[in-house]
Amino acid sequence: MAVSSESATRQTADLSGPRQSLELASHAPGLIYHSPEVYRREVEELFKKEWLMVGRVEELPEPGDFMALRICDEPILLSRDRSGTLNAFYNMCVHRGVEVAQGSGNTRSFKCPYHGWVYDLAGQLKGAAHMDGAEGFAAKNCRLKPIQLEIWRGCIFICLDDPSRPFSEAIAPFEKDFGFLQADRCRLGNKMVLQLNCNWKFVPENIMDFYHVNVLHAGTFGSNFSWENDNVVLRDRGEFSIWYKAAPPTPGGQLLLGKMPWMEDRDPSFASHGYMAPNLTVFGRIDCVRPFVAWPLGPDRCEVIVYHLFPEEVFQRPDIEEKLQVYRDYQLKVLDEDSSMMESMQRAMSSPTYRPGRMSTLEKPLHHYLNGYLKRLFPEGLEGVQ
Repeated sequence: MAVSSESATRQTADLSGPRQSLELASHAPGLIYHSPEVYRREVEELFKKEWLMVGRVEELPEPGDFMALRICDEPILLSRDRSGTLNAFYNMCVHRGVEVAQGSGNTRSFKCPYHGWVYDLAGQLKGAAHMDGAEGFAAKNCRLKPIQLEIWRGCIFICLDDPSRPFSEAIAPFEKDFGFLQADRCRLGNKMVLQLNCNWKFVPENIMDFYHVNVLHAGTFGSNFSWENDNVVLRDRGEFSIWYKAAPPTPGGQLLLGKMPWMEDRDPSFASHGYMAPNLTVFGRIDCVRPFVAWPLGPDRCEVIVYHLFPEEVFQRPDIEEKLQVYRDYQLKVLDEDSSMMESMQRAMSSPTYRPGRMSTLEKPLHHYLNGYLKRLFPEGLEGVQ
């Protein structure tokens, strides 16, 4: 018998499956992965109120360095001023909202291309031609709207609105569990940016889904990978930390650049993984630190940025560029394996025939993540959400 559209909608909106204990749980309904209404709520309740990693300090090393970004369609500008301080503000001229910078580079000031208003590197308006006749106007009272900025271990974080928690509270679990990786003594070796035709949540979900590793990645890193549920530490908001065993992220698991100096006493199979809401995952390995960030571009599109951080010392090697390319190529190969699966799942999410399947007990991190997400955004369920 055919399922009516009303029945299909009701079943699609059912959140009882993921809210069961892991042994009884099913995956989340497709609605949360393709609904424009869900996406809008995520932007307002997650991406505007949580601390977001937007780069590394070494991407803006000198006074005058800047980087223009778009986050959830908001124009953002990072800059290092003459005193060496990093600043973040909305990339919108206070006159008519035109973006005052594009791309990245080094500059003395920011000049609006429309009417020529000029701002210094800290966002203060310094010049506005032909405004003398505007009664009560004072350039000293105008500046690009500032955004809160914090730095942890060389990683730059911003919050677009009033934060749902202080940065010190948000970053505390990462500092406790992963501070010893000393990402602040590392430098950016590779930065990869990819756009995928899938919902942004599939990226952290895929990363924390160890269930698929020995199947999908059997030909890459899956054969050198093992973990146990007992080594997962669960926290509020769906956050967690995991310790497991894996080879270095290179072909054949080779230590191409050796161990990080402060990790010499660790086994080469050392691996760790932490998730911080809403979109940051950090991998710690014996040889490098790898943050992954997933940015939503809409309900069914996203951008993934992967950072490869290596000890400062290895950048003196004459073969460093060759070795970094090996890491980069291998990472892209693994991402290609994953992206095909994530995009395939996305195509299923809007199908009226899709029904969430049962979870495996190997999906403990994913089960915890989903329940943290649903508790925060949909405590009363999905009824009425389109």
